[in-house]
Amino acid sequence: MKKIFVLAGMALLASCADKGTDAAGKINQNNLKEAQELAEKANQFPQIKFEETTHDFGEIKQGVEVQTLFNFKNTGKVPLVITNASSSCGCTVPEYPKEAIAPGATGAIKVVYNGSGNGNITKTVTLTTNTEQGTETLTINANVKP
Repeated sequence: MKKIFVLAGMALLASCADKGTDAAGKINQNNLKEAQELAEKANQFPQIKFEETTHDFGEIKQGVEVQTLFNFKNTGKVPLVITNASSSCGCTVPEYPKEAIAPGATGAIKVVYNGSGNGNITKTVTLTTNTEQGTETLTINANVKP
């Protein structure tokens, strides 16, 4: 019985011996180049650059609708897609381009505030995008007077 264990152990050790196999030598250079190109493309994101991310309407009359445009440019190397725009309350309505924005192209987010409330207000609009960050936030401020 002891001999069987010794023989099994020797067979196991012999099967684990270094046979001089070089894994790096088996890499196909074409596959390596293709993998590198795919990795580079996977790391490319559009970049959205706004002229301003905050707009102050100043003093406005209660109930009077005001609006502004947040102009932007896609400074990335791939198309920019805005999939959603949501506001912090129903009194603020964003409008955004539904089509992809090509690299180097410009666009605008229209934000309409209905003038509800009283006093100093701050409202936000959150954009869901395909940028690396994934979201962008725009802010409007106003001093609403009755």
